Amino acid sequence: MMHADLIDQDDLLSQLRALGFDMPAGATPDQACECAVRGLNDARAKALKGMVEKMLTGNATILPAVRQAIDKQLLPALVPFIQSRSA
Repeated sequence: MMHADLIDQDDLLSQLRALGFDMPAGATPDQACECAVRGLNDARAKALKGMVEKMLTGNATILPAVRQAIDKQLLPALVPFIQSRSA
């Protein structure tokens, strides 16, 4: 039996909660990412950036809804924090 590592909605919520973000129960990937970027500060952006990098460079398959939410919500929100650190 073949077992593939998948990152689904529950994994995303779990990882965001582990970083200290408040997530409503049953949140969709878009809602979860939207909650995560609200009130983003340097410390939270650093933690979120690390989580996103780990997810995107890992071997796990990211389900399309999760990937879309990351691309649409998290990456654009992290750009100002990344740019300010490299300036």
